[in-house]
Amino acid sequence: MAKRIILMATLFALSTIQVTAIPFTKKDLKTEERLKKLFEKWRSHHSFEWDLDEKVKWFNVLKNNVKYIHEFNKQDQSYELALNKFGAMTTEEFRNTYASSKIDHHQLVQGKARNSGSFRYEKVSKKIPLAVDWRLKNAVTTVKNQGQCGSCWSFSTIAAVEGINYIKTNELVALSEQQLVDCDRLQNQGCNGGLMDYAFNYIKNSGGVTTKSAYPYTVQEGICHASNPVVTIDGHENVPHNNEKALLNAVANQPVSVSIEASGRPFQFYSMGVFMGPCGTDLDHGVAVVGFGFTEDGTKFWTMKNSWGIDWGEGGYIRMKRDIKAKSRLCGIAMDASYPVKDSPNPILSSEDQRKDEL
Repeated sequence: MAKRIILMATLFALSTIQVTAIPFTKKDLKTEERLKKLFEKWRSHHSFEWDLDEKVKWFNVLKNNVKYIHEFNKQDQSYELALNKFGAMTTEEFRNTYASSKIDHHQLVQGKARNSGSFRYEKVSKKIPLAVDWRLKNAVTTVKNQGQCGSCWSFSTIAAVEGINYIKTNELVALSEQQLVDCDRLQNQGCNGGLMDYAFNYIKNSGGVTTKSAYPYTVQEGICHASNPVVTIDGHENVPHNNEKALLNAVANQPVSVSIEASGRPFQFYSMGVFMGPCGTDLDHGVAVVGFGFTEDGTKFWTMKNSWGIDWGEGGYIRMKRDIKAKSRLCGIAMDASYPVKDSPNPILSSEDQRKDEL
């Protein structure tokens, strides 16, 4: 059964991978002329625009990244890198744009122990399966794209809420990240980062969250406007700090929000395979764990839904090595995990409210 899930998950990942990375060979690196042709091909493919006086700068950045990708892939690692849409970004630019959620800072301000509170999956009665993939159970919406806005925390939160709502109601509803970006401003900071715990609190205290279609994403902060909540939660629980076994128990029962360090070059250009680092534990990005499994050679991994679009990684997902010896596990995945709790029914919208949302 587990092998069947792994096979189906692999086919799912392959079916969602978009041909958006620009392939190149060793020959493309031999001369400046060949590299310039590669640069123009990449620029045209991604509709990349620049000021003419910056063309040399972007070319040199891409050239440096291409050489890094080539040298990395020669090492025959468990995963591959590719020249994707981030090809003309330095590591610092990438970090500041796509992995700048400042989760460590928010945790410091939050000032509470991660092991506090209840954890309903501490003593799971049923045997944990060898593999779980919530995508195959229809509990995961399509991959979304945060764009150049540090709102990963909202996407991680919404993915977890969409998951538990499906598990409880058997209805998969795409929910609004923009509502969190605009309205959850007491402690979270819109495009300047946030924490999933705060966002869960906002959804609980505000009476729920509305749909993606009723409050669409704009890649920027806006003015909070009234919306009709369609999905509610009753709060959230934290997975015990640095406890990967506890995280496994939680993910076996629902998608879980986690924080990781994702600002390194290998993450920037990840394409396919089981990611094994290098990465640290300076938490700067929020994602959702939607499953786990193992490869044919027995390598254990987590399956994570990212918010950088379907043209990154395995159709917007990344498989990350599970069960390593480091205390916080790979990229700090076991440091800051949480999930929404839902027992109450969703509100029943009146025909008038439904009409307003449709407008």
